[in-house]
Amino acid sequence: MSDENVGEVATPNVIEDLAPRRSRGLFIDAWYRLLASWNGRVGLFVVLLIVIIGIGAPIVDPYDPRIDSNLAESRKPPSWHHPFGTDRLGRDIFRRIMHGTRISLTIGFLVVFAAGTAGTALGLLAGYFGGWLDSLIMRIMDVLLAFPGMLLAIAIVAVRGPGLTNTMLAVSIVGVPGYARVVRSMVLSIRERDYVEAAHMVGVRDLRIMFRHILPNSLSPIIVQATLGVGGSILFAAALGFLGLGAQPPLPEWGAMIGDGIPFLRQSPHLVFFPGMAIMVTVLGFNLLGDGLRDALDPQMQI
Repeated sequence: MSDENVGEVATPNVIEDLAPRRSRGLFIDAWYRLLASWNGRVGLFVVLLIVIIGIGAPIVDPYDPRIDSNLAESRKPPSWHHPFGTDRLGRDIFRRIMHGTRISLTIGFLVVFAAGTAGTALGLLAGYFGGWLDSLIMRIMDVLLAFPGMLLAIAIVAVRGPGLTNTMLAVSIVGVPGYARVVRSMVLSIRERDYVEAAHMVGVRDLRIMFRHILPNSLSPIIVQATLGVGGSILFAAALGFLGLGAQPPLPEWGAMIGDGIPFLRQSPHLVFFPGMAIMVTVLGFNLLGDGLRDALDPQMQI
């Protein structure tokens, strides 16, 4: 075979070898990277399990905490009939923890939604427009960050009164500065990119640039921050419940359950141990999932 014929035969193979592989899409690639990560797999499993329990418990076992008491069964240790024992009012701790899952998840997701929405909007405005608006928004965020988060939440709940709604409001306010600072730092970087400058030059409006070009390219750190924020919000709410400022009895909120069992810690440690384990496992699951998402959404990572 002549050299000319060899070239004709080999050229298509060379071109095919050099052609880039067809991308599966950013989100599909991120999903594979998440499943390839040990943290991601374990965190995803724990979170899915917690969500299934939170959704399924009220359906499988309807529960009214106002009538679930039996003083004759007060502070019974774990047994076959009561796997986690009973509390001081004779209520089954296992059952209350299962139903408390829905309360904790509701707090975590609603707080992240409220804080993430407000913080993202403020960070987007501050980073995009800059100037006096940036200074004003960031100084307000600095004031909020100057107070320890727990003290600020306690102060807000103390002013508005204890309760589940005020707890979510307080924890949401505490979480806003974190989202605002993350989004602002991303916007400051993205707004200098060529495609943003090109959009300005062709007369695209600021609002469209922010929501079509800048915000979608800032989603990765926001998603990671939100995932980690769910666990942090649950922990904050549990701390307020432990202090008596969160969800009020007889709601089966985990922090309130721990606070209710503290006076009997030596005689009946199961009153504190099992609600504490529920908080630890849930927060750990969301933190592991957040770590996995951080690696999966990193553009520098490849499968």
